[in-house]
Amino acid sequence: MLNLKIYFRLIVLLLFPVILHAADGRLLYEENCAVCHGNNGAGGVGIPLSNQQFLQQSPDEYLRRSIRHGRPGRIMPAFASLSEAEVDAIVGFIRAWGKALPAQWDDTPIQADSVRGKRIFTEYCVACHGQQAHGGKGTGLRFSRARDLPVIAPSLSNPGFLASVSDLMLKRIILQGRKNTPMQPASILGLTDMDVKDIVSYLRGLQQPLFSNISDVAEPAMLIYDSPYDFDTTLNNIKRAAEGINFRLIRTQAVNAGFVDKEDESQQQQVVYFCNFNFLYEALALDPRVGVFLPCRITVVEQAGQVQVMSVNPKRLSVLFNNEQLDTACDEMTELYRSIMEEATL
Repeated sequence: MLNLKIYFRLIVLLLFPVILHAADGRLLYEENCAVCHGNNGAGGVGIPLSNQQFLQQSPDEYLRRSIRHGRPGRIMPAFASLSEAEVDAIVGFIRAWGKALPAQWDDTPIQADSVRGKRIFTEYCVACHGQQAHGGKGTGLRFSRARDLPVIAPSLSNPGFLASVSDLMLKRIILQGRKNTPMQPASILGLTDMDVKDIVSYLRGLQQPLFSNISDVAEPAMLIYDSPYDFDTTLNNIKRAAEGINFRLIRTQAVNAGFVDKEDESQQQQVVYFCNFNFLYEALALDPRVGVFLPCRITVVEQAGQVQVMSVNPKRLSVLFNNEQLDTACDEMTELYRSIMEEATL
């Protein structure tokens, strides 16, 4: 009887690291991945990871590399600070959603006709994946925002993706398609095995060195202008300037509204909220996280007799979002803010 108890204790001790590993994987996934890919991998800002065909087509090494490299310019950061054990734990947690064994990793290169592959890609793939395989407009799943497709086609030329995927995995995906997405198997499109190899060769030729688009930014965090006018005139000028470029005023409120009693709110520190709903709609379609600094707002303050107008600089913030498509919208927002504040303080 004593030997049996010892035996069971040994079994528990041997299993404990595996149980701990699984628990760590869930926690690490929730901390690093769930905000974009969903708690159960169903997708959101990020693509669905629990798609059964995705899991079957994706070797563990592809998942590891994807976590390590991220997708420069396409929202997903590189998780360089995670240890090998932590990356493996996340991969193990994601893998548990799969119902079939995953494909094995094989990085044998495919040699084929990349010029012909480009022609085939242009005919069959550009509609979803875009010119130069830069991907569809927007991110992740289609929610309430109008999109052409239920799942946004990823960038196949992204350096993080191409550094993660093998040629044989690319070939497998094109041959099999991806269930629950618009991507059909190659056979349905009438593509041969050689056609697919040529496409893979073309895509591999697009690979560029990995880089981080988060760098030292010369842009200031805030846009600040001195006003030669008194507070009330400046406030009204901001409103008129915003309306003059087809923005709708939403409200004006004290900076400290909600933090103090109504009668104690600052009358010399006011925030003007305004919005162009077409611009808002387009920005949210690119990246829903842009809602963090929308609707547009400009603050007017008076201190020691000096009136200033100021706003956050979207061009500076856009670097934190790792989304090249959003960068363009943020550049436009910065110029809009500058235009309004310059008009109001002339």
